[in-house]
Amino acid sequence: MKDFQHALSQCLLMISKLQLFLVAGSVPPYYREVYEAICCKQEDRVQTDVFKRLLSKTDLSVALQNQIAEHVDCKQGFLSKLALYKALALIALAQQGKHPSPKLLENFTQEFPKPNLGELKDLQALGMQPASRNPLFLSQTLDELLDIDTVQVELIPEKKGLFLKHVEYEITSQRWHDNIFFFFLTLHVSVYRRYSDFDVFHDLLLQRFAYRMVPALPPKRMLKGVLTSTTDREFIEGRRTALRRFINLVARHPFFSEDGLIKIFLTFSGSDVQNKLRESFKTAGDEFITCKIATQAKEYLPGDIQAKFSSSREMIRNIFNSFQKLRDQAERMAVRSVENATDLLMFGRELSALGSDTMPVQSWAPTNKNTWGTMRQSLKGLSVEFALLADKAAQQGKREEEDVVEKLNLFLDLLESYKDLCERHEKGVLHDHQRALQKYSVMKRQMMSATVQSKEQVSVDQLESRIVQQENAILTMELRNYFSLFCLHQETQLIYTYLQIIAYILEAFVKSQIQGHREMSVVWLDLQPKLSCLFGASNGVLPSPLTPQQGNWKPPNAFPN
Repeated sequence: MKDFQHALSQCLLMISKLQLFLVAGSVPPYYREVYEAICCKQEDRVQTDVFKRLLSKTDLSVALQNQIAEHVDCKQGFLSKLALYKALALIALAQQGKHPSPKLLENFTQEFPKPNLGELKDLQALGMQPASRNPLFLSQTLDELLDIDTVQVELIPEKKGLFLKHVEYEITSQRWHDNIFFFFLTLHVSVYRRYSDFDVFHDLLLQRFAYRMVPALPPKRMLKGVLTSTTDREFIEGRRTALRRFINLVARHPFFSEDGLIKIFLTFSGSDVQNKLRESFKTAGDEFITCKIATQAKEYLPGDIQAKFSSSREMIRNIFNSFQKLRDQAERMAVRSVENATDLLMFGRELSALGSDTMPVQSWAPTNKNTWGTMRQSLKGLSVEFALLADKAAQQGKREEEDVVEKLNLFLDLLESYKDLCERHEKGVLHDHQRALQKYSVMKRQMMSATVQSKEQVSVDQLESRIVQQENAILTMELRNYFSLFCLHQETQLIYTYLQIIAYILEAFVKSQIQGHREMSVVWLDLQPKLSCLFGASNGVLPSPLTPQQGNWKPPNAFPN
C-alpha cells in the first residue's frame, strides 16, 4: 500500500510538472513558430525526415543529434507537436553545452531556452518536400508499424453480479502509458475494460473508419454460474488472446493510432468509457468528413484502380487460404508437443509406479546382479528425468503456440478484415450509389412527364427541388466512392507490408525448434548413462546391442533366456 501511495504521489507530481510545461509562457512562442514552419499542412504533424534535416542545421555533433532523436517519439514516421517541443528544448540545452537528457527537463520550471536554428524562412523550406508526397502511398515498414505500440490484455479476477458474472480485462498500452507524462519519468498505467466496452469501441471504429480494415471481435458468450469446466476456461482464454490481437492491430494501424477513439480506449480510467467514446465520435464524425483530402481522392487514384483492386483482391484471397493452412499445421504441431509432454510425464509415472512396487521378489527369481529388486530402484529414479523431459516438451508447445500460431492468427485476422472491407465497399458504397442513380433517373422521368402534362407549377417546383437534392446526394456518394477506393488502395498496401511477418514467423519457428531440441537432447544425454545399472555390464558402461538390420542380433544380457 505504501508503494502504491508513493507511486501515486510521484504520478501527481509529474502531472503538475506537465501542466507547468504546457501553461502559457512555459513554451516560448518561437517553438510554435518553428512547428508552424515545418509541419506538414495536410497532416498537422512533422515528418521524421524533416526533423532530421532540422537537426542537421543545429551544428551539433552527429552523436548529440542521435541522442536527441532517441529521446523523441518518432517511430511512426512523424513527430507530434509536443514531441517537437521536447526536441527543441533538448537542442537548445545541447547548444548550451549540456548533455541532452530528459532528466534536464524533468526539473525545469522556467521558460525553455530558444535553440539556434537560423531564419524561420529557411526552416519553411524544410517542410516543403513532404507536402509534395503522394498521400495515397504508405511509407511505413512492418518494423515501424510494430513499434507504434504493444498492448497487453490480461484477465483479472472474476466479478460476480446479482445473477451473472462478467470477465474484465486489464489493458496496458506501452505507447500511451510510456508517453503519458511526456518526457518525465515512465510510469505504466493500466485501464480495465469489459467485453461490452470492446463492443462499443468496435462499432464506433466501423462508423468512424467505414472505409478501413476494422478487425472483427471474437464472439461473446454469456457465462452462467461458477466457471469450472475446461471448455469455458479455454473459451475465455481464447477470447482474451483474440481481443489482444484485435487491439494491437487497431493500435498499430497508421490511421487509427492517432485517433481520439483509440487514445480514450487505452487511457481513459473513468467509470463510463462507453459514453466517453460516443461523445468523441459525435465530435469528430467519420473519416470522410475529417480527412482534408477526401474530396480530392479521385486526383490521386490511378486510372486502372478497379483492375488493380480486382487483381490484388484475388491474390490476397490466395494468400489467406495459404496462411490458413500454415496456421492449421502449426496448431497441430503445438498440440503434438503438448501431447508429447503428457505422454512423457505418464511414461515416467508408470516407471515410478513400477519401481515403487513393494512386493518381495520370489525365491525362484534369478539371483544374478540384475535382480528385479535392483532394477526397481533404478526405474523409480528415472521418473525425474522423464518429468523434466515432459516440462521441456510443454515449454516447446507453449513457444509454438505463442510465437508461431498467434502471429499467424494475427495476420489472418487482418486478412479477414480486408475481406470484410471489400464486401462493405461493394455492398455499401457502390450499392448506395447505384440506388441513388436509379432514384435520380426516376425523378427525371417524373419531371419530364410533369412538364409535358402541364401540371401545377407548385408540384413542378417541388420536383425540381428534390432533383437538386438528389444530384447533391449523388455527388457526395461519388466523392465517397472515390475516397473508399483511395482507402482500399492504402489498406491493400498495408496487407502487403504485413506480408513480411512470414519472415518473423519462420524465424520464431526455427528458433523454437532449435531451442526445444537442444534442451531435450541435454536431458536425454543425461539420462543415457543412468540406464547402465539396468544392464549387466560390469564396467558400468551402457552396452550398444546390434539392431536386427545389422545381422547376428540377439537380445541384450539384461534379458536372460
